Amino acid sequence: IYATDASVYREMPLAVAHPKTNADIKQLILFANENRITLIPRAAGTSLAGQVVGNGLVVDISKHMTGILEVNAEAHWVRVQPGVIRDDLNLFLKPYGLFFGPETSTANRAMIGGMVGNNSCGLHSIVWGSVRDHLVSVKGFLSNGSEVEFRDLTAEEWGQKLYDPLDLGVNWFEQIPENEKLEHHIYHKLDKLLSDPENQRHIRENFAKPSVTRRNTGYALDTIAPQPPKGEPASPPPFRGGAGGGAFSLCKLIAGSEGTLMFLTEITLNLLPLPPEQTAIVCIHTRTIDEALRANVIAMRHRPMASELVDKYILDFTKGHHEYDKNRFFIEGDPKAILMVEFMADTPEAVAAQTQALVSDLKQAGLGYAFPTIFGTQTKLVWDVRKAGLGLIRNLPGDAQPVNLIEDCAVAVEDLPDYIAELEILLKGKGLSYSMYAHAGAGELHVEPMIDLKTEAGNAIFREVLAETAALVKKYGGSLSGEHGDGRLRGEFIPFMVGEKVYELFKEVKHIFDPDGIFNAGKITGTPPMNEYLRYTPGQQPPDFQTVFSFEKQESILRLTEKCSGSGDCRKTHLSGGTMCPSYMATRDEKDTTRARANILREWLTKATPEAGGPFPADRTGMAAVKQVMDLCLSCKGCKSECPSNVDVAKLKAEFMQHHHDAHGVPLRTRLIANFSAQMRLASVFPWAYNFVFGTPVLRRFASRMVGFHPDRTMPLLAATTLKTWHGKRMRNREMQNISASENSIPGKGQTPAPPKPVYLFCDEFTNYNDVGIGQKAILLLERLGYQVIIPTHLESGRTYLSKGLLREARKIAEQNVTLLGNLITAQTPLLGIEPSAILTFRDEYPELVAEPLRADARKLAQNALMLDEFIAREMDNGNISRAQFTREKRLVKLHGHCQQKAVASMVPTKRMLSLPENYEVQLIPSGCCGMAGSFGYEREHYEVSMKIGELVLFPAVRGLAADVIIAAPGTSCRHQIHDGTGRKALHPVEILYDALL
Repeated sequence: IYATDASVYREMPLAVAHPKTNADIKQLILFANENRITLIPRAAGTSLAGQVVGNGLVVDISKHMTGILEVNAEAHWVRVQPGVIRDDLNLFLKPYGLFFGPETSTANRAMIGGMVGNNSCGLHSIVWGSVRDHLVSVKGFLSNGSEVEFRDLTAEEWGQKLYDPLDLGVNWFEQIPENEKLEHHIYHKLDKLLSDPENQRHIRENFAKPSVTRRNTGYALDTIAPQPPKGEPASPPPFRGGAGGGAFSLCKLIAGSEGTLMFLTEITLNLLPLPPEQTAIVCIHTRTIDEALRANVIAMRHRPMASELVDKYILDFTKGHHEYDKNRFFIEGDPKAILMVEFMADTPEAVAAQTQALVSDLKQAGLGYAFPTIFGTQTKLVWDVRKAGLGLIRNLPGDAQPVNLIEDCAVAVEDLPDYIAELEILLKGKGLSYSMYAHAGAGELHVEPMIDLKTEAGNAIFREVLAETAALVKKYGGSLSGEHGDGRLRGEFIPFMVGEKVYELFKEVKHIFDPDGIFNAGKITGTPPMNEYLRYTPGQQPPDFQTVFSFEKQESILRLTEKCSGSGDCRKTHLSGGTMCPSYMATRDEKDTTRARANILREWLTKATPEAGGPFPADRTGMAAVKQVMDLCLSCKGCKSECPSNVDVAKLKAEFMQHHHDAHGVPLRTRLIANFSAQMRLASVFPWAYNFVFGTPVLRRFASRMVGFHPDRTMPLLAATTLKTWHGKRMRNREMQNISASENSIPGKGQTPAPPKPVYLFCDEFTNYNDVGIGQKAILLLERLGYQVIIPTHLESGRTYLSKGLLREARKIAEQNVTLLGNLITAQTPLLGIEPSAILTFRDEYPELVAEPLRADARKLAQNALMLDEFIAREMDNGNISRAQFTREKRLVKLHGHCQQKAVASMVPTKRMLSLPENYEVQLIPSGCCGMAGSFGYEREHYEVSMKIGELVLFPAVRGLAADVIIAAPGTSCRHQIHDGTGRKALHPVEILYDALL
């Protein structure tokens, strides 16, 4: 329900299993045999065609089977379990000077088991090949539960698999141990099947032509069936000697078999030396797709590392995108397409010469109008634009959405311009818009038509497009599936592509390995019609829900959930960096991913019917299921920026929780957390009493248990005064001093100094009561820098209400704040904030939370609500603050970023502000979420996950710092988490800068 790698299918699994050991997998296979059900192996990040959907038992190896078992650096191989992530593997291998080549665009979450299942290729396949090219051996279980290893066999070893070497006169099959019989049966039957000259002829004549390098339609019999010697089409060599009489391996058949032949437990991969360090990408800007593809033919003559196309459709979606807009620096004008051609070399001069030679040839051919060349580390930003294609186009408004349908078709590079030209005629003839991107250098463009699958007409066109494209691909001798596989989507068309005779061979292969359909039934053979079991029933009218948040920009709450493409960007680990999704990084459980939360809410809302007069359905079963999957969402906002489709699950969760409260009531602990400000206001009357209770471990643990907090979690204490009280007293004293000075002044003497520039400080609820010292230093810092600090009349931010899903309460606060501050705050007199989660509420939630009449004012206020860091960085640029005002002492500052700051704003201003003292070196800790996330880390049931998240990167990084290193953390929750997890004290950046003043 909550996740699938295919974006259009709805087949429901019976259950999900998370095996930890090989013995667990064997037991699952025996269970499947006994109960006549099928096992669906699932890794992550590799399937787009429904390979892992079905009515069987999903066996998810991504959680536990993630070990790197052995490396042989001299022989260039590594042995891994199937749940190892490709990029994580290469980080591990880097010290050995080796890496695994095949590289999907999802490489930071794509797992090796899935890459074998799909025979993944990726960005650099024209040089580094596919998984099949690097598969040394595989271990696992056959359908009867017996263990097997497939590897290269010599002719002698091959013969031993067919016959009893001790006595050829004895019935060899009966002499084999029971647990090896199926393995020998497989070798014996395949030998017989593929030694047949007629079968060999059909294979030669019906597979894609040899120049098509991406070929993954059906089982790869063409890679293991012997080929006749050149010029001798008749009498091919016997199968048992292997292709050409050399080493023979069934690994080539297992690659691309989509988990239908065996269950993998160990995979040995060939490794390559690390590529040259000098890189460059020529970004060829073209006026048409055809021009780009003809430039691609020329580019391939220069033997590049990669040649990838991105069309205008995708490029336009990067405009204004929080994460990708900054990567548009290389785009000139308004190209219809950009062909990104990469070169690598050992020296800058060599790589520059390669790029110049290509540009010269393109200009001579009259292809392209601009050729910006990007070097070094900035090439990663270019590739990020290309890799985000699948997710970016999910931002398309309306029900017509990009469908993964014909995106995996591959032809020869020289045929690609003509094939695409015909395909465009086909799509335009059906009135469809479409995007095109990806692997031009390998003859495979990911073409994604926009189809409304919620209608009868859209359902019909969905099938028509695939059927007609299949005929077109066959005309060019191509492969219907290049690297994404056949799956549920294209499996039905395999007989058409390869002919009935070869398809019968596929069925025989499946029966030889798996006679009872234990492994992933309905894939490659016996696939149901491609437009059955779709997510949407044609003609289905989605309900229109009343919400507290405005979902106008996303069209509706349901549409926001539908933007999830299933691309799995939220399944990357902490090793890949970024924030999304911290709970998944800790648990490695699919239900804790961003896409799981979006998908279960989509599923529930799609099926639900709103109650009469009510906004959401109140069915307890559905709500309980959604709440369970939402439970570990920390509302970190990482998905708002890092998800290419901008699926803001924190917003979705807050909206859902409001309606859950409406249906089931508000728990006491939720009320206590939401009413944080009211409690602190009351406690601040006698702060010593509050601090005595929560500063005494025994009393604190007792009090925490009473309200559902974890007893090991320390609590923030109260200051002796509030920030507002302290500031008010200072202002009154200053006024009295000014009056006294004015009365005693002598007219006409001296010159009146220029008055300080006024700025307004938002005194948030956390700084006002708990972090008063930080607020005091912020005010003193601003005054020393020449500003008059005014705390205007305002309410709390409402962050605590938002975090607990009490949106109506938060809306009241937001509307009062917008009313109080709307006419006061301008670009010249901005509203400055100290706590990121509070001040960024004005930027993020307020414009979509307040009632319609106040939204224009809320948007204006949002534009001028700045973190203090942003304001100081801006004033630095304006020349109003200089380094001369700060110490020249040398210090190292390690900075941990606040999640919402990284998602909604940026860490760059904070780093720049901390770099004002000229000898302060500021380094970002490569951490995601700290794990505290407001009240999340305090709550008893979440404490363990909270600390696991901290242990991923942040805690080890802090523990490894010398005592004199300054630790900076803008967020109050982050500082508290660092204290509880490491015992070190982290400072707010304004404290550090204040202490650095001369």
